[in-house]
Amino acid sequence: MENDSRNQEVNKAPISQTADIVPDNAPACEKDVVVRPPAASPGNGAGNRAAQFPETEETKKLKENYGFFGISAFIYAVFYTFCMFRNGSGVTFPIFVAGSLFLLTLSLSKLGMALKRGSIYYMVSMFLLGISTFLTDDWRIIFYNKLGVFLLMISLLLKQFFDTSKWNLGKYISSIIQAVVLCLGELLRPVQDGALYQKNKREKKSRTVGYVLIGLAISVPLLLIVLALLASADAFFLEMVMKVFGSINLPNIMNIIFRIGYMFFFSYMLIAYLCKRQIEEEVKDRRTGEPVIAITITTMLTFVYLIFSIVQIAGLFLGKLQLPEGYTYAGYARRGFFQLLVVSILNLIIVLGCLVFFRKSKILKGVLTVMSLCTFIMIASSATRMAIYIHFYYLTFMRILVLWALALLTALFLGVLINIYAESFPLFRYSMAVVTIFYLALSFARPDYIIAKVNISNAEEYRMQWWEDECKECYNDFEYLGGLSADAAPVLVPYMKSLGYDFRAFESENVLEYAKTQCTDRDFPIMGRGAREYFGYWWMRDLKRSTENFGIRTFNLSRYTAMELLRQE
Repeated sequence: MENDSRNQEVNKAPISQTADIVPDNAPACEKDVVVRPPAASPGNGAGNRAAQFPETEETKKLKENYGFFGISAFIYAVFYTFCMFRNGSGVTFPIFVAGSLFLLTLSLSKLGMALKRGSIYYMVSMFLLGISTFLTDDWRIIFYNKLGVFLLMISLLLKQFFDTSKWNLGKYISSIIQAVVLCLGELLRPVQDGALYQKNKREKKSRTVGYVLIGLAISVPLLLIVLALLASADAFFLEMVMKVFGSINLPNIMNIIFRIGYMFFFSYMLIAYLCKRQIEEEVKDRRTGEPVIAITITTMLTFVYLIFSIVQIAGLFLGKLQLPEGYTYAGYARRGFFQLLVVSILNLIIVLGCLVFFRKSKILKGVLTVMSLCTFIMIASSATRMAIYIHFYYLTFMRILVLWALALLTALFLGVLINIYAESFPLFRYSMAVVTIFYLALSFARPDYIIAKVNISNAEEYRMQWWEDECKECYNDFEYLGGLSADAAPVLVPYMKSLGYDFRAFESENVLEYAKTQCTDRDFPIMGRGAREYFGYWWMRDLKRSTENFGIRTFNLSRYTAMELLRQE
């Protein structure tokens, strides 16, 4: 009887509990019972995830202070829309960057986090990029500035929420992608956290909302009456009101709503995801590869690089070798600088890959050192070729960018050389500082101004003797000059004045139509763009288009300077 009752209890008990009930002297078939956890119910998925990733203190504070974070995210979205709506490079951009940093500081404080050491570097760099955007009219610089602000902001957030002191480039890139992509999984968090917050403080919340609705019901009609009275009292105010409300249409309304919506959700989702701290801080040591493989590959490449370097030193730098038949110095220099730039970048990737994925080896370090030194010679060769090419064919933005990239590569390879022998050297932080400083220099340099300055100074009819029988032609690519941004105005406007341009065209309703009346060429709008006498009218037309909605919010110093120079002439 006792055995029968014991067996019944075993049969009735859950499987997970049978291991405790089976006696020691039970048959082997009974001892081999597989112990499994209880079957998961449909609602247990969230519980399992919660057990794997327990709720952090930051997440708790985010939910508890939804009254701050939710409202702040909405105000931030409205602020972003006000600053950036049809205004990518006005005075409001640095204001937007400053406002973003201010809100970030408040949010971190609300989460109980202080600014970490080194965060000021990110913040200052972002603000400088914001100022640079306001000072320039070059769309390329503006685009890279905004990309830089975004990457610096994400890097700053990662630094605040995680220990990034030992992170390398690969870890930073993967973490940035992880944060931006996986935060989309928090899409419903603003709504869920808001509903929970409202549920916890329902009575107080409902009264507040009611008071707000009453205030809006009274203030909106009153505001319309006051606007109508003030508009009828002053002509300037009436014109401003007409400009503001005249731009209200369905596409603009939808654009504004979209901007507010996505910025509200994205900003809240990103903070919510980072608060969960699901990005691993540890950087795994991946140096498991056999160094002989890396030595074999790099030795073969380095041997070729050594021969190439000897040729460059003897031929290009010392002039001991004759040019190939049919080549001039200009033609010789025209080929190679882009290829050498690509090879230099490839070498940087190879050296970094060897340092990250292969075990230590003195021989490998020696080979990588020689490869790096050969890369310096390639960089110098590419820069020399570009300098010769610029001497004959003058400046463009791409040629300036190549020289800038070569200088940046030189600084990066110096850090790599140090890291080959000093593993504790903070290569990533060094590289990030170098890239930021170099880019800030490019951003504030106003490349279009430099291009116009150099090219126009060589636009007169003359030929310069240089190297044996080679001649340097005068600059005549006026179509390229006509496509420069307003940054070039301090050089272009005086030059156009010397050519006899009629600057009243800028104030006319249609610049090209006005210019057409000043010339005899029937095909002027199509055929005259590259002519010395007409390129400036296309430049004025583009400037006029970019300043159609010029005002307090869209004020840009470069465009303002260009307009003032035209009006003074």
